[in-house]
Amino acid sequence: MSGPFLTDRTTASTSAPDGEAVLRVRDASLGFGDRTLWRGLDLAVRPGEFVAVLGPNGSGKTSFLRAVLGQQRLDSGVIELQDRPVRRGDRRIGYIPQQKLIGPGTPMRARDLVGLGVDGHRFGIPVRRRADRERVERLIDAVGARRYANDPVGSLSGGEQQRLRVAQALADDPVLLLCDEPLLSLDLQHQRGVSELIDARRREHGNAVVFVTHDVNPVLDLVDRVLYLAGGRFRAGTPEEVLRSDVLTELYGTPVEVFDVGGRIVVAGIPDAQTHHHHEHRHDHDGAGQERDA
Repeated sequence: MSGPFLTDRTTASTSAPDGEAVLRVRDASLGFGDRTLWRGLDLAVRPGEFVAVLGPNGSGKTSFLRAVLGQQRLDSGVIELQDRPVRRGDRRIGYIPQQKLIGPGTPMRARDLVGLGVDGHRFGIPVRRRADRERVERLIDAVGARRYANDPVGSLSGGEQQRLRVAQALADDPVLLLCDEPLLSLDLQHQRGVSELIDARRREHGNAVVFVTHDVNPVLDLVDRVLYLAGGRFRAGTPEEVLRSDVLTELYGTPVEVFDVGGRIVVAGIPDAQTHHHHEHRHDHDGAGQERDA
């Protein structure tokens, strides 16, 4: 890959090139004890932009999402959504969690799970109004779940359940969609289906997408920019700028090789054995290798 090397604070690659930013991170730092996850992080994400967040276990990817959600206080700096500081429970942000299979025997129907995204935040006994019911039906159709809308959630496959979580996240027409390893443990067909749902939404409605993943390959064609976190540092830029041997070698402080193998990105040479496996960009269908971030 070609392109200039990016320093920790390269404004040209970390700011939104066009229009007003939906999400803006200014000089943000976060750590736990004597360990720094990231320092001096600047990032601006414009409407309709797809940003992939990459990095090894413990690099702070999930903590970054928690900070954007207002659930994690920064050590310094600020995070703004549409020019206002982020706050917990802001329904302008849609959140798609890691795929966690709901077991057999769960009586909730698929449509009820989607309905929680529409009215699950309200107090009291849920009484679904006509407008809410219509909204649920539109969301079910939007994610292609009509065929199993009345089935018990526990009887559905992981990919089908994840489609319902996408519907939940879209319930309030968010301006920003945060995705925390949403393809984890899904087979290739369901990875493609869920990725296409997220991409179609941002293209049709212009919401920004911040997509945490351990494997960029399933979404590489969709990604506008990459934010790579490692060793308390970061790089941001296009995939061609960041996913390079010289850039990651500088970031990790040790020789790292990036290969294009049949159109797939493979990163080799990261020191820790567990982290090295994590960055081979292979799919773990049994759930092994799931990130346990700080």
